[in-house]
Amino acid sequence: MSISIDTKSFDNILSKIIKSESGIKKVILVDRTGLTIASVSKFSYFPADVDGIGAIASAVFCASEEQGKNLELGNLEIVTSEFIGGKIFASSCGPKGVLTLISDPEINIGLIRLILKRSGDELKDILDEFLSETVDVMDSGLDLSDLDSLTPD
Repeated sequence: MSISIDTKSFDNILSKIIKSESGIKKVILVDRTGLTIASVSKFSYFPADVDGIGAIASAVFCASEEQGKNLELGNLEIVTSEFIGGKIFASSCGPKGVLTLISDPEINIGLIRLILKRSGDELKDILDEFLSETVDVMDSGLDLSDLDSLTPD
């Protein structure tokens, strides 16, 4: 028996995250390839290329994770990028996802760590199921041998 998951489940969790702290401007959930699954923004006028930011955050997180593995430092928890105008946080949502928060520069980092930990745990299971369902739906049933019939003799 499989539970059907839609992106509204993700939107609900991301909305809860963005409402939990006034300094959070945007929340983006991506898979490990950088594909955006869901995002929410506190301000509609906040300029951001969600897909681009998500892809970069995923790439930075995965690169940092690999770097830590090579140095045998254990599991990566959070990647933080601090800028004059704000901060970007990226954390794992299990083996398939990366949760990204964009915040004001004065944000309480301890609170953000707690939010990312709780939210990552909450997102992990539904993300794993969502991505496995997506793969099942995307499977066209074609076999590579089917391509042989398409090439001219």
